[in-house]
Amino acid sequence: MLSEVKMLSGRAVPVIGNDIDTDRIIPARFLKCVTFDGLGEHVFADDRLALKGQHPFDLPQYQGSSILVSNNNFGCGSSREHAPQAIAKWGIKGIIGESFAEIFFGNCIALGIPCAIVTPEVSTQIQELVTENPKLAVTLDLTSMTVTCGPLSAAIVMNEGARQMFLTGQWDATGQLIAQADQTRETAKTLPYVNWQKRSA
Repeated sequence: MLSEVKMLSGRAVPVIGNDIDTDRIIPARFLKCVTFDGLGEHVFADDRLALKGQHPFDLPQYQGSSILVSNNNFGCGSSREHAPQAIAKWGIKGIIGESFAEIFFGNCIALGIPCAIVTPEVSTQIQELVTENPKLAVTLDLTSMTVTCGPLSAAIVMNEGARQMFLTGQWDATGQLIAQADQTRETAKTLPYVNWQKRSA
């Protein structure tokens, strides 16, 4: 079954600043992991250490948030897949920002994390609203292409190809294989390298 992503709703955590790169999202020393499990506890590790518990990802009012609200050029820098993985393992299911680095955006698609683009005014307003009231729900609607947060309702932007991948579930490569299991098995039968026992010694 394909994993369609049409709407996300939850509390939001504001991460204020432009050009927050992947090395800040997950520092290089944590890239030695064999799996991505456990990366969530190290997301923004150096920023959190520098802010001595005052980083939004450490503040109690933002625990359990599922939407991250960023600013301009979020996820720039190296192409490490660990960055969106760390964000996802912390519990983030969607990101709102003014712009995203292209490779980071693509890695987020592969994980089913929509990155919605808004104007600088909208991102700042959402950050201010959830700072003032962390219990406010933020809703991303990929069908109507809108974001709502308390009294605010605004348009979001996403390229149509990415949007359709979320709406149809095509972002989910594993789901596609499962949904087309019979066809996959039939194709596999025609591949000489799948059944090694048929190969001569």
